[in-house]
Amino acid sequence: MPTNLPPDTESFDAIIVGSGFGGSVCAAQLAAAGLAVVVLERGAPYPPGAFARTPREMRTNFWDPDAGLHGLFEIWSFAQVNAIVSAGLGGGSLIYANVLLEKPPETFADRVLPDGTLTSWPVDHPALEPHYAAVLDVLRPERLPATEPYASIPKATEFARAARAAGLDVDHPPMAIRFADAAGRTEPGIPLPPDGNLHDRPRVTCRLLGACDVGCNEGAKNSLDMTYLTEAKRHGARIRTLCEAVAVHSNPAPAGGWRVRYVQHAGARAGHRPDLLDPTGEIDRTITAPVVVIAAGALGSTRLLLGHRAALPGLSPQLGRRFSTNGDMITFARDCRTTPGGRGPRRDLSPSLGPVITTSARGSVDGHDVWLQDAGGPDFSEWGWQAPEVPGDLLGLLRRMLLRRAAEAIGGSRRRTRVSADVAAAFGTARSSAAMLPLLSMGIDVPGGRLSLDGDVLNLDWDPHGDSRGYFDAAEATARSTAAQLGGHLAPRFGLARARAMTVHPLGGCPMGRDRDHGVVDDHGEVFSADGLHRGLFVADGSVMPGPVGPNPSLTIAAVAHRFSARMIERASTGPRHG
Repeated sequence: MPTNLPPDTESFDAIIVGSGFGGSVCAAQLAAAGLAVVVLERGAPYPPGAFARTPREMRTNFWDPDAGLHGLFEIWSFAQVNAIVSAGLGGGSLIYANVLLEKPPETFADRVLPDGTLTSWPVDHPALEPHYAAVLDVLRPERLPATEPYASIPKATEFARAARAAGLDVDHPPMAIRFADAAGRTEPGIPLPPDGNLHDRPRVTCRLLGACDVGCNEGAKNSLDMTYLTEAKRHGARIRTLCEAVAVHSNPAPAGGWRVRYVQHAGARAGHRPDLLDPTGEIDRTITAPVVVIAAGALGSTRLLLGHRAALPGLSPQLGRRFSTNGDMITFARDCRTTPGGRGPRRDLSPSLGPVITTSARGSVDGHDVWLQDAGGPDFSEWGWQAPEVPGDLLGLLRRMLLRRAAEAIGGSRRRTRVSADVAAAFGTARSSAAMLPLLSMGIDVPGGRLSLDGDVLNLDWDPHGDSRGYFDAAEATARSTAAQLGGHLAPRFGLARARAMTVHPLGGCPMGRDRDHGVVDDHGEVFSADGLHRGLFVADGSVMPGPVGPNPSLTIAAVAHRFSARMIERASTGPRHG
């Protein structure tokens, strides 16, 4: 990077890298304070109606620019863990299941890890209480209504019953979903009044299509593009999608501050609104600001800082450490019956009806806290869940047809040409897709993972078979007992301690700490240096969590970012101002 920047280099009061639960909250707060803010988001905007549904659309719905892919899902495969994250305007809110739960006060307690390291939260629940409240005021969550048709969603009622029978505490959690219109009417598909969202698209109440995790084409989710980013833009923030930050450097004196280099994914710009893109055609750009907020997620932010140790001297030795999956585990209650023990008629759980998550349950096994939630997916996902039955069903169809032909030949009867019943029988019992329920577990695993760079390859050293084994055994036991109460059994699964883990909630890598020896950032998100702080350089996303949140972490990430924003505003306000 050259020392002298071109005279036409753009300058802002704050540059936000990423638009997830950290970046969006910071962008709105800083813009509302009158600061000149720019948000750099590597992914594209996704207005209602833009999310992939068909196989043809889905095949390009992944993020790998080197392969010409600029879609929504980025999938990482480490030695022991698979991770799924989002690339799009609104970050993880585009593909999360909308649950907004606070981190319980008792889980902020210090923990000594098996290697003797002390894990502590430099903020506690009382410190975050006003920030939780402020975030909820913007995201406006609603609980699953008690009226019809919501009250009779099969998976919601049956999972709640089974979890209580398994000894768990059960509730319908607050969710960032519009179930009611402005008049308070709760009915699927009611048009919502125009709200000036940044996409300028109409929205309707939740139609119970189970598509929360693949993007809501109805606009029923109060995702970050519909809320915080809309607010940021209303206050003058500039939003530049398909712009990926690749370098962060300090500006030399006397100017000071920071410069961010980013590249545009120009080949993916077509069809997107100009006001959500970089205003120039330059592929490689550099902009400056006294405040930079890195909010690219646990993997993205950690990777960016790991790659710039030389440019940012004195970074904490904790960089890359405290990785956690937030105890993520997915299992499946299979072949569920109306009575426990595998007897009675099969239970119709209709996992594609409703929002992805409707109900949350909490329990404790051997001192390990576990949160268990029902799950689901859109209609087309049921074809995938049906796959285990397909070979047997096809064999059954073949056997039935052969027996019929043999009987016709032996008896000398005319060949029967109407075979509708045979084809219908080929669908078997459909128990694999209807009498089943995905179960999502989260909890307090051991944040013992470490992220590192080998050249430009991000690696993760974390073994779910190791220190977190006790937690995962507890999570499996909780899911197994609930599956039994559903009258089913726990099927082959992903994410248990005896298998490869899968997470949609990667945390850590840039953990908060009370000093440089214990964290990468302080309790206001500012990055530690060898002799104090890298003034004006912040991290605000899931990477700053010193350990697992326990329940769904999105609300806590947003509340922490909201708290960080006050220091960011202070830093930007005392630096050179830019219009």
